[in-house]
Amino acid sequence: MARISVLDDEVSLDEPTLVEGFPGVGLVGKIATDHMIETYEMDHYANVYCDSLPRVAVYREADPAVTTPVRLYADEEQELVALRSDVPVNPGAATEVAGCLESWFDEVSVFPIFLSGLGREKGDAPPAIYGVSTGDGGEALGRVDVEEPPEAGLISGPTGAMLAEALERDRDAVGLVVESDPQFPDPEAARILIRNGIDPIAGTETSTEGLVDQASEIREAKQAFAERMQQATEESSQAEPLKMFQ
Repeated sequence: MARISVLDDEVSLDEPTLVEGFPGVGLVGKIATDHMIETYEMDHYANVYCDSLPRVAVYREADPAVTTPVRLYADEEQELVALRSDVPVNPGAATEVAGCLESWFDEVSVFPIFLSGLGREKGDAPPAIYGVSTGDGGEALGRVDVEEPPEAGLISGPTGAMLAEALERDRDAVGLVVESDPQFPDPEAARILIRNGIDPIAGTETSTEGLVDQASEIREAKQAFAERMQQATEESSQAEPLKMFQ
């Protein structure tokens, strides 16, 4: 059965902004959402139950209580809700999950910001961020410094399913797409999402220093990984073409 089980009835929300954090390319949505939850010390507001979600129980450090893998966190003062997911969602289940959340969207009148990564090899320039919208979400995009999509594209998975649901219902919503590392977690891209997209739309001012540190650590880890792979290649058995006339 699809339902949202509210844990804290004392939290009062009035047309809040929702930030969606399903895992995807570069884990950018999850990293950005998790960072905002920790930064604002958001309250565990509700558990999400959908038939298509994996039947697993999640536990946290120093806390014996288990929870669902998909949860909602709230900050009443900021009028902010964050969707945290500790599991990927099977593409075949994305539509059912989107429908599961849609009734709660109607009930609370949320304005959703959907987050997605676009796999790109990293260069020296900061990752580009693009915006798409449904309903009157374009008005929110007009207030932020994001580019229009430079090419045609498709957003899939639970994020794409929820955008499709918003389109069908003519709901106001925004989708933010950021260029992301296609192989590794990308906190730098998540920082761009927060600074250039989420904060201006939600009216928040989120410190992203921790994400800068994470990006530096991951760059160093990637370099070490590349060096290990190169060494392994040099030391392993391999076939090479014969060079004529040696």
